[in-house]
Amino acid sequence: MVPSFARTTALFYLISSLTSANAFAFTKQATKRVAPMKASIETEIAPAKYLFEDVPMGPPDAILGIAQAFRACDDPRKVNVCVGAYRDSDGKPWILPSVRAAENKMIEDSSDNKEYLPIEGDVDFVKKALQFAYGSASVDCVGVQTLSGTGACRVGGTFLGQFAPPKTKIFIPVPTWGNHWKIMSEAGLEASPYRYYSRASNGLDFDGMMEDIENAPDGSVILLHACAHNPTGCDPSKGQWEAICSLMKKKKHIAFFDSAYQGFASGDAEQDAFALRYFVENGGNDVPVMLAQSFAKNFGLYGERCGTFSILCKDPEARERIMSQLRLIIRPMYSNPPRHGSSIVKTVLNDEKLTAQYYEECKSMADRILEMRTKLVKTLKEAGSTHDWSHVSNQIGMFAYTGMSEEMCDALTEKYAIFLTRDGRISVAGLNDGNVEYVAKAIHEVTDGKSITTE
Repeated sequence: MVPSFARTTALFYLISSLTSANAFAFTKQATKRVAPMKASIETEIAPAKYLFEDVPMGPPDAILGIAQAFRACDDPRKVNVCVGAYRDSDGKPWILPSVRAAENKMIEDSSDNKEYLPIEGDVDFVKKALQFAYGSASVDCVGVQTLSGTGACRVGGTFLGQFAPPKTKIFIPVPTWGNHWKIMSEAGLEASPYRYYSRASNGLDFDGMMEDIENAPDGSVILLHACAHNPTGCDPSKGQWEAICSLMKKKKHIAFFDSAYQGFASGDAEQDAFALRYFVENGGNDVPVMLAQSFAKNFGLYGERCGTFSILCKDPEARERIMSQLRLIIRPMYSNPPRHGSSIVKTVLNDEKLTAQYYEECKSMADRILEMRTKLVKTLKEAGSTHDWSHVSNQIGMFAYTGMSEEMCDALTEKYAIFLTRDGRISVAGLNDGNVEYVAKAIHEVTDGKSITTE
């Protein structure tokens, strides 16, 4: 038993009142009695010190770990073409002027506050976000605000895990955004791959994709990138999207769209919404449509964690039931979403002038990336490369899937301080007039005389 404060204090005063000789004898005797008590206390406390000693070291995140290595590098030549965030022509993060204008407008609004949002988020924001994605069909959707696209995928995955028929699988393209696999697994879904990209041709493996969707059990969930596929930047053509929709309709599959680049891909938000809207208009009741939507890339709101998850559902009563379950999923997960990012998007999309300004700014980001794509391929040829780099020109969005091997990527980092993921993906947004020639020459050095395609 641990001595109480009162008993300890009384002991101190008792010792203080004794003579020196008696005090020494008393203290010696007391020490003998207290020592076992002290050991007992230490024994009781000790397990807390070692409670987590068997926790293993987790591996670094494949992308964020590279970004950390870039920051630690002191090589003046270093270039970061790893991180999936837009950079301006000076290599700096860019806050869209329309976003700044919206924030100023919010500051001037005396009715604005910092109260909790409802579990489902800002209803006006969700309404505008779904209109942005679905167009007029948004009236037939039930949606909630989420923690960007990651949160949307997790909420959607959890909903499917709870309410999809037993043993329903989700099929995920190979390659894909690395987090898809972990999110869906953590949500309790069994995930399987389907072919998407051919490294032999550095292009879409459309035949393989269609074969795998055909062979998936009826009623499977098919995860689709709405536009600007990450990491390949390789999208199906409109005709191919139509064929994919027709096949999924025949198989009664569920379409789970992940849309992170609407407007940012081509510079035209309406064009980038083609696949989603085609499925909505032509899938009928045979292809249920779900959407994970993010505003990180296209609005530059990376740190605001702003997105939505939605389900196309034309039955008002069913929408109420679905919403009730989405609330039950969100409440113990993160209770309710942050309001600043959603307020920015809502303010921009509710203001005609700011909306028009935003569309121009979004197009300017897409145009700069397209310019860097063209310049990279041109500079590679000027450096003496004899490879066919047309796939880089033909791809769309933030990333280019170069075809470089892991060894080539390692050489770029080790010899030239160019930081990228080991699958050969580069963020074209990380290129600018000041570094594109250096990057092109380095790529030529590590790929010269070697294949950039694999069988």
